[in-house]
Amino acid sequence: LGWKHIFEYRTAEGISLDLAEPESKRAIEIDGPFHFCRDVSTGEHVVNGPTRFKSRLLRSCGWRVAHVPFYEWDNRPEQERRQLLTEKLADIEACVDGGCSSTSRSRTTRPVPS
Repeated sequence: LGWKHIFEYRTAEGISLDLAEPESKRAIEIDGPFHFCRDVSTGEHVVNGPTRFKSRLLRSCGWRVAHVPFYEWDNRPEQERRQLLTEKLADIEACVDGGCSSTSRSRTTRPVPS
């Protein structure tokens, strides 16, 4: 991926991150199904409260975090997963001083597969 990262890194504040580069405060979180609720009227995945809170805490601590929801990760070959992570890292780089709204996941949704 071209960046030195640590798996399952714990920040000074005690927050766990899936992949992190502490020196630059960049991280990637792979969010499984338990990070989402299902909107029963639309069938969409909606990021749950604890995950949204964790994202806000990390931003307030100066971290830039990209999130990969399970429905974008599961059932992809290894090469596509690497490409997805590379794109997420590029998204982080495009966001300076937390001023990028695309990293906000408070409204991230996706239809539930049938």
